[in-house]
Order: sequence, then C-alpha cells, then structure tokens
Amino acid sequence: MAHIALNQLGAHLQKGLRSLYTLHGDEALLQQEALDAIRAAARAQGYTERSSYTVAGAHFDWSAVLAAGGSLSLFADKQILEVRIPSGKPGKDGAAALQQLAQAAQGNDSTLTLVILPRLDKAAKTSPWFTALDTQGTSVQIDPVERGMLPAWIAQRLAAQGQRVAAGEEGQRTLQFFADRVEGNLLAAHQEIQKLGLLHPVRQGDASVTGELSWAQVEAAVLNVARYDVFKLSEAVLAGQSARVQRMLDGLQAEGTAEVLVHWALAEDIRALKRVKDAMNAGKPLPMALRENRVWGAKERLFERVLPRLPDAAAARLLQSAHQVDGIVKGLKVPDWPANGWQALHRLAFQLGRLGR
Repeated sequence: MAHIALNQLGAHLQKGLRSLYTLHGDEALLQQEALDAIRAAARAQGYTERSSYTVAGAHFDWSAVLAAGGSLSLFADKQILEVRIPSGKPGKDGAAALQQLAQAAQGNDSTLTLVILPRLDKAAKTSPWFTALDTQGTSVQIDPVERGMLPAWIAQRLAAQGQRVAAGEEGQRTLQFFADRVEGNLLAAHQEIQKLGLLHPVRQGDASVTGELSWAQVEAAVLNVARYDVFKLSEAVLAGQSARVQRMLDGLQAEGTAEVLVHWALAEDIRALKRVKDAMNAGKPLPMALRENRVWGAKERLFERVLPRLPDAAAARLLQSAHQVDGIVKGLKVPDWPANGWQALHRLAFQLGRLGR
C-alpha cells in the first residue's frame, strides 16, 4: 500500500489507520515513538487489547501468531498484534508466516498488526516476506539522525516543549555543545531535553518566561551526563576525526567504561578491514566483500573510503597492534607500548584513524 518516512507518520495517521504496519530501523527512541503514535491512534479507534510476540531462536512456534492474526470475530474486541523480530531474519517458517499475516490483514478490521524489525540489508528488503508486508500494508523506515543533523533535531525537540536557544552564533554554539555531549545517542538527548523542560518550565500566560535557554543553563544541565557510545567511537575513528576521537575516549574513560569493551570495538573494525582486504585480494568485488562481512550503512561508506588507503602491510601491522593492546588492557606489559590501557587505546585509535584522514 505505502512506504512512508518517519516524519510523514503523524499526517498519515490523521487520515486513518491501516491494518498492517512494518517498522524497520535501529534507532530505538524513534522506533518506540512511532509505535506509541500508532498505538495511540489505535486506542482512539477502539483497539483495546494487545498481544506481543518476540521471535527468538530457530524453532519459534508461529502458530499462535498466525491464529491471532487471522482471528475475525463479530464479538471480540479490536486487538493489536505485535511481532518483534530482533534479528531481522524470520527464517523459512517465519517468512511463510509473515506472508500469511500480510494476506490476513486485508479486510481484517478487528486486528491491527505491527511487525517490528531492525535495520534491514538489501537482501531482506527484496525478500518475498518483506515485499508482502510492504505491499499489503504500510512500512516505515526509521533512519538514524546523522551527526550533522543532530543540532537541528535537538532544536526541533526543544521547540516542541516551548523552548529555544538564543538567536545567532551563541545559539548555534549551544546546540553544537549539546550534540557533542550526547554523541549521537538520541535516547540520551531525549532525556536531557526532557530534563531542561523540567528545570526551566514554560507556562502559558506567564509573560516573564520566554522559553529561551542560555548557554549556561544548557551547560549546567547536561555537562556531566554525556553518554559515549563505543560504536560511535568506531565511526569517528574510521572517519579520521581525531579531536572527536580524543574527546570520546576521554569521555568513555571518565564514565568508567571497561577498557576491554573499547578495545573490542576498535579490534572488530581492524579485523573486518583485514577480512575485506583479503577477500578483495582473492578477486572479490568490494561490494560483495563488504556484504559477506556484514558491513553496511555508515560503516560501509567509511570502509569504502579507508580500504583504498590500506596496503596489505599496514593491515597486518594494525592487526598486530590490536593483538598487543588486547594484552595490555588485560594487564600484560608489551615492549614499546604504554603500560596504561587507556594510553594504549588512544595510540591504537590514532593508528587506525590515520587511514581516514
């Protein structure tokens, strides 16, 4: 029926509710908000019951899901059926069941079916089961907010609760500071925006409250609550953003993040680069090598940029460095490397980051 962007969902729901929605994407906050909006529209139309199934393991029993999806009763309350597939891979039985659910949703005004998926690769999006969901219902792709768009996203969220930053350069600096502190974590940003709403409430009819937030107010609210993400660190390293990498590593250390977790994120990228490089040396095209090694999205674009600058000898040296730092963060001493785990992680990150500059 329709494939819509997330920002079109509100207007879509005002026109009426469909019987089948498929939500796919990795941004947990935005996916949850989209689900809440659909559920609210459903409750307003008399959907009072909700059943939820999470598909886990190769032997998941789809019979209960199919029974719920196909239930049509003149006397039953309207119900919401939610099917979560965290892996994005329903398996052979699940693929057949999803196609049946898509078919059963047609003309079924008593059941609203919601299928919730992570970000999907091209193979999943062109599969028969997803095509059935997409064709028979409405699918909503939930893309992450790109780093460069985060200040504008924060401003939009502040405006929704009647707040704004100062005009001009000061306001842009405030938004940039806010974005730096939450490091792309939308849930953290959402929580801090809500906190600002509580700390500096805007009351209608109170002419003394303008809703404008100063740099000092925002700084005081969010300064000590940055939530750094090792996966975002990985992207910053590959992009060659040395100042940002330094800030993120310092933030992860200050928050007590385990050194082994940071090492794992960096080492995973190094191993993946080496595997893709080896596959290319064996004659595989870059797109195929990336796909086989499950590299996609923002990471795929970064790999495409970095790999041409990565000689085989440099890949081998990076792999050796990752191995040495693995020992350091576990308490071993390695010649010519800092004994301190965080100092060693800084050096490893900057070795890898040189490829992205």
